[in-house]
Amino acid sequence: MALERLVRKTTKENLWLYILSILKLKPTYGYELRDEIQRRFGFQVGEVTSYVVMYGLKRQGLVKVLREEARKQGLARKYYSITPEGKALLSKGVSYLRGLSERL
Repeated sequence: MALERLVRKTTKENLWLYILSILKLKPTYGYELRDEIQRRFGFQVGEVTSYVVMYGLKRQGLVKVLREEARKQGLARKYYSITPEGKALLSKGVSYLRGLSERL
């Protein structure tokens, strides 16, 4: 039970780290983020969850819409990219986790 709580806290409850790390590599659209999180990090997030976190990151100025791609059906696909502020926060987050890991 304790391990499950730790995994939840370091994955789904801190999804911003995973999203920013993916966006650091390349611009990505919301739906693609879910698949990329599953592929790279081995856990699933809900259909809406990555969008909720993405919108919060956008409001904070950590990500921005890079471009919109028109589609034949449905809404235009928005590609997000990380901002310099987002890169700085990601770096701080990774440094914090590294330091914590070393102390443990």
